[in-house]
Amino acid sequence: MTLHFDFDQVIDRRGGDSIKWNRYGDRDVLPMWVADMDFAAPPAVLEALHRRVSHGVFGYGQPWPSLTEAVLEHLVSEFSWPVDPDWLVWLPGLVTGLNVACRAVGGDVFTATPIYPPFLSAPRLAGKALFTEPLALDDEGWRWDFTATEQTLATSGAKLLLLCHPHNPVGRAWRDDELERIGTLAEEHDLIVCSDEIHCGLILDPNRRHRPFATLSDAAARRSITLMAPSKTFNVPGLGCAFAIIPESGLRHAFRAVMDGIVPHVNILGLTACEAALREGDAWRSALLDYLRGNRDRLATAIAALPGLVMAPVEASYLAWIDTRAAAISAPSRFFEHAGVGLSAGSDFGIGDQYGSFVRLNFGCPRTTLDKAIERMTQALMATDIVGRVASIADGATLCVLPHGATGPMS
Repeated sequence: MTLHFDFDQVIDRRGGDSIKWNRYGDRDVLPMWVADMDFAAPPAVLEALHRRVSHGVFGYGQPWPSLTEAVLEHLVSEFSWPVDPDWLVWLPGLVTGLNVACRAVGGDVFTATPIYPPFLSAPRLAGKALFTEPLALDDEGWRWDFTATEQTLATSGAKLLLLCHPHNPVGRAWRDDELERIGTLAEEHDLIVCSDEIHCGLILDPNRRHRPFATLSDAAARRSITLMAPSKTFNVPGLGCAFAIIPESGLRHAFRAVMDGIVPHVNILGLTACEAALREGDAWRSALLDYLRGNRDRLATAIAALPGLVMAPVEASYLAWIDTRAAAISAPSRFFEHAGVGLSAGSDFGIGDQYGSFVRLNFGCPRTTLDKAIERMTQALMATDIVGRVASIADGATLCVLPHGATGPMS
């Protein structure tokens, strides 16, 4: 029997508890910023939550055997990764895991930009110095600049590398050879790698499979903290449930020690949703991926037709990283907000205004919402003198990514 899931349904989220939809108040702005899809959670998750709520008692809870079993079975079926149940550390959210890792590992921190903003704030909140290098951009898209990364690691005091895999915001699903190079750097510089793999269930290429960093080798596993959650894949971020996988006992003990007395237990509805999603959510996820592929392709076609905008290829998740440099728009996130489309400001993903000419767009929404956003962005651009500006830049300059991530036209 073929199941049908209605991703075209528009669910009204205005005026309720949605951070995403309440951001712009009563203004007619389509919120396409935070990584929160506008789809109902999988039916199996909703049914499991209804059953749990009908029980009526919500005392202190803890993970139960069948939940642990569901996680372990999922890791084997999806990634061929046999995990000891003792390696699991439950968390109320993945950002909590990033902050705990920054406190549990001695030394300073390294990451590559642009990057999900908590990667930039967690080291600071832990009192650690943060060292960064920008990802490089070429004709094939975004990639690691391993030469620059090697040089920075050699001169820094970094002992923790924060890896985003798949990457938010550039949309890369790192290949095995790229992960192996990161693993080699970790060995050479004695780094712990904390790998945020929250988007691992959203690989858009049906012929590719996510490869957890920790599965590269036993050596990689020993120096790894892998962070996962059902929240992005199954759209349950508000239920606050995640877990770390830490094979090395000493590192796991240090991680747990930092949590003691500070990090709360995961709420029981989040745990309930996690088990239902991993056990019964695969058909829904498969249909979601088909829908997201359609949205991605629709958006990519539209952006390619707009003067001055370039969208990086999206290999995973539902976030598009859009380069507006050729459009020469001042403060592009504000520009599009005035046009009725609320996007994430690129400056949030780097140091200072490093990526101020970029925006991130969440296309995890019904197609009618996406089409309306595309229409508004198109009208806003066409109402400016953008065509002339783009032609002028094209005649006299070549766009590039400058050293240390500065961006702009270079003669």
